[in-house]
Amino acid sequence: MQKIHLTRAGHDRLKEELSHLKKVERPATIQAIATAREHGDLSENADYSAAREKQGFIEGRINELEDKLARAEVMTKPTDNLDMVQFGAMVKVKDDKGKELTYQLVGELEADISQGSLSTASPIGRALMGKKAGDMIDIITPGGEKTYHVLAVSY
Repeated sequence: MQKIHLTRAGHDRLKEELSHLKKVERPATIQAIATAREHGDLSENADYSAAREKQGFIEGRINELEDKLARAEVMTKPTDNLDMVQFGAMVKVKDDKGKELTYQLVGELEADISQGSLSTASPIGRALMGKKAGDMIDIITPGGEKTYHVLAVSY
């Protein structure tokens, strides 16, 4: 069983979503199905069909979240080598065009580049791991070769 690396915040978001699905969405959908059943012929009842479809989606998402949480390993803040890029680090870099960017290195499940969360499995994330402020990295991306200067590392 492959572990899923998560930050504490990412783990908490998954638990919160699971709880919401179980405590709010599932009961509301069950009630919608019951209400739709009261309207008679189920073969031509659009409300019933929609509620059953939603129930399937909710149950699938619950199963998916339970699996991910069972395999989750919450990564804690490192206690040594804090000047080095490790999981969870906030890394400020300058690209070869002079643009400064800040990323947090997270697991694949939490990665969202638009929010500044970069997967440790991505080409840039892999190249940053183990680097320190002042280091230069060259990365080959689908858009061509890029150079980054690591400006700062924090946790």
